[in-house]
Amino acid sequence: MFRLRSMTPVSSPAPRAAASEHPAPRAAASEHPAPRALATHAVHAGREDLAALGVHAVPLDLSTTYPSHDSRAEAARIDAFAATGELPEGPPVYARLDNPTTARFEEALARLEGTDSSVAFASGMAALTAVLLVRASAGLRHVVAVRPLYGCSDHLLTAGLLGTEVTWVDRTDPAGIAEAIRPDTGLVMVETPANPTLAEIDIAAVAEACGPVPLLVDSTFATPVLQRPVEHGARLVLHSATKYLGGHGDVLAGVVACDEEFARQLRQVRFATGGVLHPLAGYLLLRGLSTLPVRMKAASANASELARRLAADPRVARVHYPELGGAMVAFEVYGDPHAVIAGVRLITPAVSLGSVDTLIQHPASISHRIVAEGDRRSAGVSDRLLRMSVGLEDVEDLWRDLCEALAAAGSVPATDRLVLNSGRSGARTADLPAARNQGVPA
Repeated sequence: MFRLRSMTPVSSPAPRAAASEHPAPRAAASEHPAPRALATHAVHAGREDLAALGVHAVPLDLSTTYPSHDSRAEAARIDAFAATGELPEGPPVYARLDNPTTARFEEALARLEGTDSSVAFASGMAALTAVLLVRASAGLRHVVAVRPLYGCSDHLLTAGLLGTEVTWVDRTDPAGIAEAIRPDTGLVMVETPANPTLAEIDIAAVAEACGPVPLLVDSTFATPVLQRPVEHGARLVLHSATKYLGGHGDVLAGVVACDEEFARQLRQVRFATGGVLHPLAGYLLLRGLSTLPVRMKAASANASELARRLAADPRVARVHYPELGGAMVAFEVYGDPHAVIAGVRLITPAVSLGSVDTLIQHPASISHRIVAEGDRRSAGVSDRLLRMSVGLEDVEDLWRDLCEALAAAGSVPATDRLVLNSGRSGARTADLPAARNQGVPA
């Protein structure tokens, strides 16, 4: 069953006013504000000052630079940022340093994740790169990671493009993480549910194994609607905001939710490397957050139903659906997976995920093509695996389209099939058809 979280409000600074905004004094807040649900925070976080500004919609500030007649004061503010990474008080200086519209999104996402801060970037990969650069700047270039990860994340770590060295640990053995940590380990990285197999991992167990080493959880598939990793010991939460946070397939972005100390270092890297988020993207992301809970609820209901039906279909060898729930389904077919991709008409055959429309792709050909074949297969990404991001269409229309595509792909009769609900301790199949839950696939 899908259930929205209740949340205690997270203290965070109010968004700074743009040069064109005229902030007014706020009413005094209650000393002990009543807890509000995540759905309420999703609508109001980053927007609390709008009434005082005399506006209802969030202002969109597209300025790249901001006038100032006091160059000495500007110099002092820039020096302070360079030294600490703390955003300067007062109006912005330059768009690569800060933007008021983007700051609203960052405040809102931090509220939803339960962190002090968040730092937005031009893409999810830019966000991960910044995290790695922060750790490398301290001489900590070794990373412990668990497969599968998003294919480009895997490649960034494996190729050593940033001078990193990675040790891969079995997902089923969190204790192995502690054994892999070295004096120069700067980060432990996991993705849960994982892309594309939807395998889950016990975040709390991993966090305990990390000790003082920061744990980064890629929570793109879950969003803060389904899990908040910091509540289980993670220090950093990574999102490809392109996906569910934006929610409409029209914005490219990444974000890291974290404590303020780490956020200051990320801002310094962002300023130095230029991976800033465009203000229009920040505006669209803030708008996307306002509907995130209802979108996740509806899409998850569709995904759960499609997973159930796929589990009962003799043309499907395996179904992967996480114990956590969510809007992603992965399944392996007996027939030709490429024919399934070619056969869909309503469902969009495309990479990416998290949009209001349903997408399907073949990970071994696209999202995880860059991962070495042996590593890909050992992580559970078979050549017959298809990954589907379920949207908001009527589930009957989606199922009809899938059935026609599966028919075009052909099938291999089999009596032994496996349905995986990718929980932490193996398959959980109670809510899937029992007749299809036995055996091991070919």
